[in-house]
Amino acid sequence: MPTLFTKIINGEIPAYKVAETEDFLAFLDIRPNAKGHTLCIPKKEENKIFDLEEETYQELMRFSRKVAIALEKAVSCKRVGMAVVGLEVPHVHVHLIPLNAMSDMDFSKSVDLSEEEFKQITEDIKAEL
Repeated sequence: MPTLFTKIINGEIPAYKVAETEDFLAFLDIRPNAKGHTLCIPKKEENKIFDLEEETYQELMRFSRKVAIALEKAVSCKRVGMAVVGLEVPHVHVHLIPLNAMSDMDFSKSVDLSEEEFKQITEDIKAEL
């Protein structure tokens, strides 16, 4: 059965996509820790990050870095943090989270954003890529 993220890749579920290549996709987390919280995923479904082929792992990190640099320009923050947890969806994903405090990395909370805010952040990040 395809994961939630595979359904996003296939267009079965809508997402606020900020960047895409043939092999990777970045989109806003709909339950963000902070405004601009973005997920970077490989399009090939794999459960655990360290099960990725080495080249795919390195390319995912390069893709995530590019998105993080744009994110930091688009969203006011002290820095962009990165986390790989992998328990919520069995599909490799890198969390890029704009940080102003350590509490912004707290996955037990989320901030509420309107659809318009999600759309604006999406466009702001795209403009920086």
